[in-house]
Amino acid sequence: NPVTNISYDVPKISNINLVIIDINGRKIATLVNEVKSPGNYNIFWNASKFSSGIYILLMKTDNFTQTQKMILVK
Repeated sequence: NPVTNISYDVPKISNINLVIIDINGRKIATLVNEVKSPGNYNIFWNASKFSSGIYILLMKTDNFTQTQKMILVK
């Protein structure tokens, strides 16, 4: 199943930027790029058009940055 559910929490109103980066550092998808109100959110990434491999989920807000490694196996 190439669809992944990504959950994230927003504690205060912030500009949220969620992107997928391939192992070579190229941005391949922008999932979210907007101001979000406080709350819990879910976004789905359909990776069916991408090849198997390692990808990085990069989440940036006004004062927070986090990365997470994802492995896509088809």
